[in-house]
This record gives sequence, C-alpha cells and structure tokens, in this order.
Amino acid sequence: MAEYIPRLQQKYQQTVVPQLMKEFKLQNQLEAPRLLKVSVNMGLGIATQNPKIIESAAVELATIVGQKPVVTKAKKSIATFKLRQGSPIGVAVTLRKDRMWEFVDRLFTLALPRVRDFRGLPTKSFDGRGNYTMGIREQIIFSEIDYEKIDKIKGMSITFTTTAGTDERGRALLTALGLPFRK
Repeated sequence: MAEYIPRLQQKYQQTVVPQLMKEFKLQNQLEAPRLLKVSVNMGLGIATQNPKIIESAAVELATIVGQKPVVTKAKKSIATFKLRQGSPIGVAVTLRKDRMWEFVDRLFTLALPRVRDFRGLPTKSFDGRGNYTMGIREQIIFSEIDYEKIDKIKGMSITFTTTAGTDERGRALLTALGLPFRK
C-alpha cells in the first residue's frame, strides 16, 4: 500500500523543484527552496473585555487548520490597552509536513478565491530572507467555518517560512506553488 502524499506536495516534487532548479541554475534538488512551516496567528486584543472570544477563536482555528492551537499570552502590561501581563490575547498554530501541505492547498485553491474584490497579494510582505506573511481580514473565507455559528469576524496572519534565503527565490517558490501575487 502506497503512503498518502498531499496533492500540493506532489506538485512541488514533480513540477516546482525542476522548474526552480532550471530558473536558478541549481545543481542539486536539495538546493531548491522549500516550504518549512506555516504559522497561523489570530491576535485578539478585544479579548481583554470578553475572554470567551479566545475560546471561540481556538475552536475556529482548530477547525480551519486541523490542529489544536496554543493560547498566546501578553508579555507585559500596558495600561492604555487595559492589558495585564499573562492575560490571553490570541491563538496561534504552527503547521509542518502533511498538515501544512493540506492547509496551504486549501488556502490557495478554496479560501483565497472566496475573498471579495481579490486582486492578488502584495509582494512587499517578504522579510528579506524569503519568508512571506499575509493577512486575512475574515475567517469566514474558509469553507470549514459555519457562518451561522460565528460570534465575531476575526482576522488572522499567515506566515510561510521557506529555505529560500532571498525574497526573489521565496517569491518564485510561492508563485510556483500557486500563491496569487499582484501583477
């Protein structure tokens, strides 16, 4: 019995790696940039007034990514935001291997096309080392979320960590995988 390989991972191995090797004149397949991990974070500053939002956000994020998220806590107190050190202010999850490939595939093919007035993602969100961070304003673009059961629209940030080393190689990798950038 053959082991299951996610669809996007097969695409990466069969078409993206040879394309990147040719584009950047690489000698070895291991030199080709690859996706290491995907971090999904929901920052919920409003949780200082309503702690139940953290619980609902954790359930929604677990539904979206298929993995239990970690509750993030404030590192220091900020009086103007009515924030105390150690109080919960968000949820985060880091995806690797098969779960990462499955989530990225669903994000590129199902969720992003559902965004209203979507014209592509900006290319300015690279960090200089080939890693890319994007923001999503509504969690309802994911088909796993039941619109009737949500209490509040919550945004999230998604970070793609790669082995690219440069923004040019990171952009080439994510474009080849199917991330729609603005022209």
